[in-house]
Amino acid sequence: MLQAVDHVQLAIPPGGEARARAFWHDLLGLPETPKPAELAGRGGCWFETDAIKVHCGVEDPFHAARKAHIAFRVDDVETLAERAGALGYETANDRQLPGHARVFIFDPFGNRLEFLQPLPPSPSWGGTGCEASRVEDADTSPSLLVSLSQCPTLTAPPSVPPHKGEGGINK
Repeated sequence: MLQAVDHVQLAIPPGGEARARAFWHDLLGLPETPKPAELAGRGGCWFETDAIKVHCGVEDPFHAARKAHIAFRVDDVETLAERAGALGYETANDRQLPGHARVFIFDPFGNRLEFLQPLPPSPSWGGTGCEASRVEDADTSPSLLVSLSQCPTLTAPPSVPPHKGEGGINK
C-alpha cells in the first residue's frame, strides 16, 4: 500500500543544472542535496528538505510538462508570484479552486508547477461569504445580524430597515 510520496522528478534539458539551481534554490529556497556518486554521472540535480524532495533529471530529447504538474502548498502565493515574475519566470494566475489562492509558475524549461495557499474558511450567508448570527436587540425581536465589515458589497433590501447598531442589517 502507498504510504507517502518519496520524491518527484522533473525533466530538464542537458546542461540545465545552473538554471534549475536558480529556480529551485534561489527562488523557492530548497537546498541542493548532492546526488549519490553512482547517479551523479547522469547529470541533473536534487533539492531536498525533510518534507519536500525534487529531483531534476536530464532528459534528451527534452519535452517540458506544460499540463502535468506538481502542486506545492505555500504560505504566501502573492509574494511568490511577484518574485517569480520579477525574475522573468512565466506565471499564470488561477483563482478557480475554492478555498485556495493559487498560481502556476513555469520553471526555466517550461515545466508547469502549481503553488497554492489554503485560505481561511469564510462563513456564508446566502452565498455571499458574509458572516451571519442571531442577535437580540432591546428594541426589536430576535433578528439575523449580518456583518457588513466582512461583506462590503452586501446591501439591505429596500424592505429591510437598517440595524440600529453598526456593522449589520436586520432581516
